[in-house]
Amino acid sequence: MTSASGHRRRVVHPGAWWMWATAMAVAIATTTNPVLLALVLAVVVLTVVARRPYAPWARSLRLYAALGAFVVVSRVVLHVLVGMKTSDTIVLPLPQVELPEWARGITLLGPVGLGGLVGAFLEGLRLATMLFCFGAANALANPKRLLAATPPAVRDIGTATVIALSVAPQLVESVQRVRKARVLRGDARRATRVKQVALPVLHDTLDRSISLAASMEARGYGRRAERPFVTRFVIGLLMLGGALLTCVGVYGTMQGFGAEGVVSDVPWWTTAPVLVVGIVASVVGVAFAGRSMRRTRYRRDPWGLLEWAVVACGIVTLVAVRTVLEDQPDARNLSVSPLAMPVVPLWLPLALVPALLPAFFTPEPERPRRTSAPERTLDDAAPGRDARALRGAIS
Repeated sequence: MTSASGHRRRVVHPGAWWMWATAMAVAIATTTNPVLLALVLAVVVLTVVARRPYAPWARSLRLYAALGAFVVVSRVVLHVLVGMKTSDTIVLPLPQVELPEWARGITLLGPVGLGGLVGAFLEGLRLATMLFCFGAANALANPKRLLAATPPAVRDIGTATVIALSVAPQLVESVQRVRKARVLRGDARRATRVKQVALPVLHDTLDRSISLAASMEARGYGRRAERPFVTRFVIGLLMLGGALLTCVGVYGTMQGFGAEGVVSDVPWWTTAPVLVVGIVASVVGVAFAGRSMRRTRYRRDPWGLLEWAVVACGIVTLVAVRTVLEDQPDARNLSVSPLAMPVVPLWLPLALVPALLPAFFTPEPERPRRTSAPERTLDDAAPGRDARALRGAIS
């Protein structure tokens, strides 16, 4: 990104934003406290509004909000249909449908209690908040820069991941471009209809995919150097073994965050030590695999003190929230049977303060420069008076 003076403005590395968002998502992975979830949503929204760049793909947060709302509604509907009903205050006296013998244990419909309904809503809200955190990272970090920052050894996985993560931003950009074109053609009333926008958006997406594939092939993307069998075997063993050990370590570590009073039978040597060994083996395998792959990078994104500060804010928030929830077990989950008010310790809101700091000390996004009237094009014209003036000039 270049400023008006010709110097490239400092931009936060995309990996730093993703680590920050991941830490926020992990911090709320085992809680259904609605106050904590609402505070995390507020921190994420404020950070995105303050530091998202002026680009069409950065306006994808609304899609993630809609996806989160769909998750919450789906979770509540599933609880009403096949959820385990409790005998508390009945709010929906629905009839219970008898199922065949082979479907024993599944209850279809039935009276819905207030506690179960609130519990289903909070579980859906937790998942929606986690999705919203990753959507915030997608709005703050440029997907193309994220692809350029992936290690050479995992570039295929990185390419697939970046393409999957950039679906929502690309759709937002395509929809905005199609709607602007329809408004310029005098079709403003039907520019918001799904039937009138879906086909042009699909056509635009296919064209951009074909252009991207052609440009990657022209640049020799995907070429690999020949390596001996022993080297390939060692690298595969390190990466596969490291991934398996990491999974075992994560499972063993997460058992320590179980419910209060539940004694875990997982041995201690399958928790943190296995997790560390798995991560080290994976990193070593990726480093060795990347040595035999050469690729050039234009304007490599630096990783400096600013990125470490953003990551540190997320990690400090994660540790602080986990510590508060461990000291106050009643604040982790909302009591739904019987239904009670959420417990909010004083230190819980303060634990989220470090996560909000990147919204202030990171560089502000550069505002787009306005072009003069003779240099403006149809793509730069805004719907309304400017669009009508351009249409009159063209006709």
